[in-house]
Amino acid sequence: MPSQVTLIRSSALSDVAQYAYAATAPADARLIFLAGACPLDLDGATVGIGDYAAQAGRCVENLVLALDAAGARLNDVIHTRVLVASSRRRDLVTAWDVVRAAFGEHDVPSTLLGVTVLGYDDQLVEIEAVAAVAD
Repeated sequence: MPSQVTLIRSSALSDVAQYAYAATAPADARLIFLAGACPLDLDGATVGIGDYAAQAGRCVENLVLALDAAGARLNDVIHTRVLVASSRRRDLVTAWDVVRAAFGEHDVPSTLLGVTVLGYDDQLVEIEAVAAVAD
C-alpha cells in the first residue's frame, strides 16, 4: 500500500537540511504516536554501550517493530525526533547518519536534539516518531 504521507519542500528555505521541512497526511488517515524507540534488546538490556551508531541502529530496529505492530512501516512516518545524550555535535551527527540512512528517500521532517540524559542505564539515543496510515 502506498504511503499516505506527503513530504513538503520549499525553495524559500535552505536546501542544506537532509529532510523535508513539513509533511501532511489526508484527513482520514489514522495517526500513530510511537513511544520513544530505545536501544534495548528483548530482555530490556541496553545494547551498544558507548556506541552512538550501534544504539541508533537498535533504536531504528525497535522503531520498525513498533510500527509493524501498529500496521505501519518507515514510509508511513510523518515526523521524527532523535534524542542524543551528548553535547558534542559529532555524536549527534553519528546517530543522525544512522537514522537518516534507514529512512532513505523518505526524508521526513525531523528534529535532532542533544540532551543531558535519557531514561535507561547507558542509553545514548532515542527516536520518537509519528506515522499516518489509511485503514
